[in-house]
Amino acid sequence: MTEDSSLEMLVSTAHGIARQFGKDCEVCIHDLSVKDLEHTIIFIINGHVSGRKIGDGASKVVLETLEAIEKGDIIVDHLGYRTTTQDGRILKSSTVFLKDSTGKYRWVLGINYDVTALMNVDAALQSITTVESHDSSGDGQIPLNVNDLLDNLINQSVKRIGKPPALMNKEEKIQAIQFLRDAGAFLITKSGDKVSNFYGISKFTLYSYIDQSKK
Repeated sequence: MTEDSSLEMLVSTAHGIARQFGKDCEVCIHDLSVKDLEHTIIFIINGHVSGRKIGDGASKVVLETLEAIEKGDIIVDHLGYRTTTQDGRILKSSTVFLKDSTGKYRWVLGINYDVTALMNVDAALQSITTVESHDSSGDGQIPLNVNDLLDNLINQSVKRIGKPPALMNKEEKIQAIQFLRDAGAFLITKSGDKVSNFYGISKFTLYSYIDQSKK
């Protein structure tokens, strides 16, 4: 099967999912072969759910997966986890990773179903609205671009430590930077400048902390 036919089948699947669940179900396809992480979305239907469009960038889960691929970790799908939109609506999300004909991970199929209204209805809908509370993949909001994503990740790194950067010691900053590294934050262009400025350290110190966090 050619790459074009595989993508065509994936787009057909996305249309089917969106048609089955209606206008509150967003389905998008990311192309992992795209070098620019700000423009990984090559297809999206019902983009009004998250406010994204074709040409927008990678999500937190996609970044984490790219980082895991580079490290040689086992890749697993993230199914039925909770995310939120910029305006606070609750989504039930699933992220599926797909390989090309060479066996490399090439595409990501993302499904985001707006369950905000369903959270208040009869218990008969509980099986639809239940989300996996143990899956942390959905921490934070779905960003509109990679700059928003980087801001979200930096805020999460601060929450992990529980104090502002000015009060953190060296070990705490290393822990925060380890979180950012594992989340794939440093795959974003010029992220090193923003992180080093935020934590009040030099670029040289940042790279030193990254190396120490690997150990």
